[in-house]
Amino acid sequence: MSVPISTEKRLLTAGEFEVVSQTHYPAICGLSEDALADNLKLLREYRQKARDRSRQQRREMRGKAEPRGAEAARDNTGTEAKAAIFAGAVKRLNRELARIRKAGSGGSQTDHARRALELKRRNRVRHHPNSGRTANGSMSLIENPNPTVDTDPREIGRVSQAVKVGQARRDSN
Repeated sequence: MSVPISTEKRLLTAGEFEVVSQTHYPAICGLSEDALADNLKLLREYRQKARDRSRQQRREMRGKAEPRGAEAARDNTGTEAKAAIFAGAVKRLNRELARIRKAGSGGSQTDHARRALELKRRNRVRHHPNSGRTANGSMSLIENPNPTVDTDPREIGRVSQAVKVGQARRDSN
């Protein structure tokens, strides 16, 4: 849940509010990556301090811990709200840093595709070597003058008829 800037200003000290105000929209776009990282580190420290103080106050309210001041804490809603403000600021900074890093990480999809094609062409392996020098004319078919088998045409008909008769005999059984 977002917290209005007026509430942030009321709950935070001047130094804390200065850091948190840089995480809101117009200001966050003008910061460099190094400035964002520095602010992120500082905000994490602030958030941890607020969490620890909130836990301490909760323990004081239950009577589990000695009070840090003259009296035990009666309420810790302000400290919890402070921690929530810092958590929201950390989220905004993380999101902006991720956006900047993603934008600077690589080129477009077209650049990636071109690079992949270049790598593929460079590493192409020819599986079939070139045949070398050849004559211009293609090979010509030479008919064999002596047939290898001399078959009587009557034999072909006899075998075909025998196959038909055998098949009919098997089908009838």
